[in-house]
Amino acid sequence: MGTTTFSGPVKAGTIKDTTGSSVGTDVANTGFVLMAQSAVVDIAGTTATTSVGVIPANSKVSEVVLNVVQASDSSSAATLTVGFSTGDATLLDSTSVKAVGVTTSSAMGTASINIGTADQEIFATYSPVSATATTQGIGDVTVKYLQNSNL
Repeated sequence: MGTTTFSGPVKAGTIKDTTGSSVGTDVANTGFVLMAQSAVVDIAGTTATTSVGVIPANSKVSEVVLNVVQASDSSSAATLTVGFSTGDATLLDSTSVKAVGVTTSSAMGTASINIGTADQEIFATYSPVSATATTQGIGDVTVKYLQNSNL
């Protein structure tokens, strides 16, 4: 299957501008299309950081999803954070990766979800407590955002 790249943003709806007061006839109903970027995150070995993607300037992050598909075999605690730099937990707080499951962000502040006027790279950081390298664990991180809708 092919892919298409364009600069966006993408808005969808049948009425672009409000010209009256009849919903469904002449009241704007367009909205931004939800975009996403995702990366496989290695949650084995020692502390490691993975680039999840780069969110375009003026975007708004709406949700971050961590899907642990194979739990870390760390002998002690092992967590993952998602944010704008290594070890940053701005978008997803420190979350255990010792069990298979899905975790979604729940408390991002306004300052963290509005990307600002420059593109922002998003990082996922795996942090096992034990100094012993683990041998298994894999997950994926998905960042969902609305392009060019900074509030």
